[in-house]
Amino acid sequence: MSTPTALTPPSGAPTRVPARTHRRPSPLALVSLAYGLVQLAAVVPWLGLGWDESVYVSQTDPHHPAAYFSAPRSRGVTYLTAPLTWLTNEPHAVHLWLALLSTACLYGAFAVWRPLLGAGRSALAAGLFASLWTALLYGPQAMPNLWVALGAVAATGWLLRGAAGTAGGAGVRGRAWWGVALAVAGVTLLRFPDGCWLALPLGLACLAHRPLRRLAPMAAVAGGVVAGAVPWVVEAYGRWGGIGERLRVSSDVQGEMGLRWAGGDAWLSVNGPLLCRPCDIEPYQPWLTWWWLLLPVLGLVCAVRGRHGAGRAARRVTVWLPLAGALALSLPYLLALGYSAPRFFLPAYALLALPLATTALDAARGRRPYVVALCAVLALYGVSQTTGFWRNLMGARHTTHRYETVAAHLHRAGVRPPCLITGAQTPPVSYAAGCASGNVAGNNKNLTHAALRALATRIPVAALTAAHAAPPAYARTWHPLPLPGTGLRAWVAGRG
Repeated sequence: MSTPTALTPPSGAPTRVPARTHRRPSPLALVSLAYGLVQLAAVVPWLGLGWDESVYVSQTDPHHPAAYFSAPRSRGVTYLTAPLTWLTNEPHAVHLWLALLSTACLYGAFAVWRPLLGAGRSALAAGLFASLWTALLYGPQAMPNLWVALGAVAATGWLLRGAAGTAGGAGVRGRAWWGVALAVAGVTLLRFPDGCWLALPLGLACLAHRPLRRLAPMAAVAGGVVAGAVPWVVEAYGRWGGIGERLRVSSDVQGEMGLRWAGGDAWLSVNGPLLCRPCDIEPYQPWLTWWWLLLPVLGLVCAVRGRHGAGRAARRVTVWLPLAGALALSLPYLLALGYSAPRFFLPAYALLALPLATTALDAARGRRPYVVALCAVLALYGVSQTTGFWRNLMGARHTTHRYETVAAHLHRAGVRPPCLITGAQTPPVSYAAGCASGNVAGNNKNLTHAALRALATRIPVAALTAAHAAPPAYARTWHPLPLPGTGLRAWVAGRG
């Protein structure tokens, strides 16, 4: 007679089948998935490369000549797109890659906050940010501001996790300091000035918050800025002769930066246009800007609750530090620039979403009227963002289609690679046409008149102007080429 063992139940005994456990996807994963799906369905199939995108992408694209890279720009975005541009120059492929990457990074950045805020609050914060029309429109685009936003969220979260000792286990802080350093380095690599502004509140937190008064977190913040700044500094000395001269040229390109109030421009452009320069426009449907006008009030409410609310200092600092980071990253765009763009404030919005989500859920807990009010506010917020998204998506689609149309007309006129395009709208049209871009004046000046005339004897060269404008002096003998439906006209050099 056989003896039952642990693996063989006694005769007649029921066999227990282990119950299957189904892990539900986390709320943050669902938010990130929705963010990615909207990009893939509504943005990626319809957009070509915009002006700034063509400059960034061309730097590592072996199939196209690199566009002039002006002093205010940083190289980080070119590194993000490099894996795709080495394989293909198809704009939709680049946008697909960035959509997938931004979806993963949205999840990763806000997941850092899950041990600090909880699953619900971190997911709501991610949802508030991801549903912004600017976050949706720029998610798949080769532009730096969204990536700066996600890096700022991650850096701030890792610093607070290190302070709380929650980076992978009680008392294990080394991972957190590495997270801070890498995130700050990434932000600085993407936009050198933003990296410096982000380091300011993080560094002050290291001085003011007792658990952070140690060498490791301070070194992580400072080391991240230094590491991320290396390419920018090397290029400053290589092309402009030093950091000071590059900053001076950057200021000139951006309209002579100085102390001035630009909050009015920011409000005028909150629902578009994508670039408000000069910002002498009427706001589009001002009632849709209510959420933006409420941000200072909501930030103050969060600050008061963070100051007087119950809980340890570690809990209060999770409110104060994101607020300080949002303020720091907003300052140059509110007090120094003479123009505005909605994307400039993405880093501030991302950080503000964290205390806003925390305050909203804490206030609504167990209070039905608050829950109803919160749902109503979120619904109105969704309506305003959806309206802004579709309006600006259609505008961006029309603009990038115009670049492609001009390139097609130039190809039919014989302007094919190797070729050069100069004048209005040069970078995006040149990229679409596969030509080099060059200008003899303005912020992107990289050619002399003599060099341009010499090139026109060897390769196809075209100058772009407004449709009814006279040709530039160097192109007065060139052949006019109408470009119907684009608002532009080309002047094509005759060779021989």
